[in-house]
Amino acid sequence: MREGGSVIKATNDTVIFTEEMKKDYTILVPTMLPMHFKMFINILHSYDYKAELLETSGKHITECGLKYVHNDTCYPAILVIGQLINALQSGKYNPEKTAVLLMQTGGGCRASNYISLLRKALSKAGYGHVPVISFNLVGIDKHPGFKLSLPMLYKMLYAVLYGDLLMSLRNQCKPYELNSGESDETAEKWTKLLTEDMSGVDALRYKKIKQKYAAIVRDFASIPLSDRKKVRVGIVGEIFVKFSPLGNNNLEEFLISEGTEVVMPGLLEFCFYSIYDNIMDNDLYGINKIKAYVSKFLYKFLLKKQRDIIETIKSASDFTPPTSFDKVLRLVDGYIGLGVKMGEGWLLTAEMLELVEQGVKNIICAQPFGCLPNHIVGKGMMKPIKEKHPDVNIVAIDYDPGATQINQENRIKLMLANAAEVS
Repeated sequence: MREGGSVIKATNDTVIFTEEMKKDYTILVPTMLPMHFKMFINILHSYDYKAELLETSGKHITECGLKYVHNDTCYPAILVIGQLINALQSGKYNPEKTAVLLMQTGGGCRASNYISLLRKALSKAGYGHVPVISFNLVGIDKHPGFKLSLPMLYKMLYAVLYGDLLMSLRNQCKPYELNSGESDETAEKWTKLLTEDMSGVDALRYKKIKQKYAAIVRDFASIPLSDRKKVRVGIVGEIFVKFSPLGNNNLEEFLISEGTEVVMPGLLEFCFYSIYDNIMDNDLYGINKIKAYVSKFLYKFLLKKQRDIIETIKSASDFTPPTSFDKVLRLVDGYIGLGVKMGEGWLLTAEMLELVEQGVKNIICAQPFGCLPNHIVGKGMMKPIKEKHPDVNIVAIDYDPGATQINQENRIKLMLANAAEVS
């Protein structure tokens, strides 16, 4: 915002998103999980934010990011920053009435450092006056025009639960559907219905939420499916390249086109992991006692919500439900400590073991090239996992500006050929 020809800044040179800006500024949000984020955006709309989800893709996004960010920077940062700057340069938005939003957890790596990288890149591109809003729960940035209320966060929690459910059921149906496109149509229908359902400011009633869970499961269970079983391939990795079609070159769609069933642990597990880290800080180091107390309450609350979804899936269908997170964190015993929490930390190892537990013997670990946490807790843990589970087939796929999609897909095809031979 400009008052008297100047931009309002905080003491750290951050451009502040003010209450006045909320009235007529468009907030651009980079995408990661299409179904989840559509619901997130509509929740923001219901609280009078003019937010817009960016769904652009293509090589020009990477090239734009490389123009304003050093090429040694983490690949997800290059993509996210490139997508935001490309949008500002597109002519579709008025840079004088536009802000950008970045989601952060407050941990290491991208969770904290992207915000300063983005601001430097915007300044270099001539958009230093554009406010950068950090969406976080740890007080990294504070903007008077953007406030996270408990009702807003409560709805976003259910957007995560709904989104994970839709993603899982879609992935279990799409490879087997007899009517092409029916699984995607069902997922889109429910994304729209749930988005509208959460668009008001009224409180969500949990009884109705559980009824929606059951209705979603029944709807997917009614899709006519082939009984021919396909090779199941799990996807784990750094959160952005694991989930984002922009970050992993549409990995899910490629795997489905190759005749496989995709299995992917949901976003809720990362939320669990982030909460449980606060508990471990207190257990291991005796710090953050109040935060640990609150985190224990949230952990038990979320565990109850997850179990309700698991029971709904079991009682209403033959679909495979997610693994309860209290079991997921126990799977790493003997492999890695729960104090390893940089980046995706111990969760990445746990998700590989979770897939093995579910009978998924082929796993892709998607990682940005040179991502140290992923090399340690992902690639570095493959050997111990294979030693205890010799029938498991795990391959690490690097994603970065210099990696070609053809090479990535050829490595995956080689893995699938091996999977076909041993299945």
